[in-house]
Amino acid sequence: MNRSIALRTRLAVGASLVVFGLGAATAVPATAATASGDYCHAGCRTTPPGDGVRGDNVVTTNHLTEEAAVRAAQAALDAAEAAGQRVSVAVVDRNGNAIVQLRGDGAGPHTYESARLKAYTAASFNAPTSVLVGRLEQNPTLADIPGTLFLAGGLPIQYQGTPIAGIGVAGAPSGLTDEQFAQAGIDAISH
Repeated sequence: MNRSIALRTRLAVGASLVVFGLGAATAVPATAATASGDYCHAGCRTTPPGDGVRGDNVVTTNHLTEEAAVRAAQAALDAAEAAGQRVSVAVVDRNGNAIVQLRGDGAGPHTYESARLKAYTAASFNAPTSVLVGRLEQNPTLADIPGTLFLAGGLPIQYQGTPIAGIGVAGAPSGLTDEQFAQAGIDAISH
C-alpha cells in the first residue's frame, strides 16, 4: 500500500512540475520584445536580428504594383478582344512569379501557361521574345533554360531602363500579333 501511495505522490509531483514547466515556457517566449523595444534572446541583443547589415550589402529593387499589373493585363486583353482574338495574358514579376493572369473567353487551354512563360522569358532576358527567337537560332541551348518560351508575344516591362516585370500574350494566330496586344498593356501603364 505504501508503494501505491508513493507512486501516486511521484506522479502528482511530476505532473505539477510538468504543468509548472509548461506554464513558465509559455509565459516567457524564447524571443521577446521588452517595453523599450529591445529584443532579448540567447544572450540579449539591443536591435532586431538583421538590423545591423551594412547598406553596401543590400540591393534595393523596384516592383510593378498589383494595380498596374491588373491594368496592363486588362488593356492587353481588351485590345485582343477588340481585334476578335481569344487570348490569355500574364504579367509576372522579375522572378517569374505571376502578379496577374487573365484567360479570355474562348482562349485555348495552352494559352494560359504560354502567356506566363513568354512574360517570364521577356523579363528575365530584358528583351521582347520576338527578338529572342533570333538569338535562339544562334544559340539553340537557350531553349534548355527551365521556364522559358522563345515565341513572340512577350515584352519586358521596364522602369528606368531596368526590367521589373514582363507581360506575355498567347493565343492569336501570330506571335507578333500577341506582342502588339502586350504592347497595348504596357502603353496603358506608361506615361
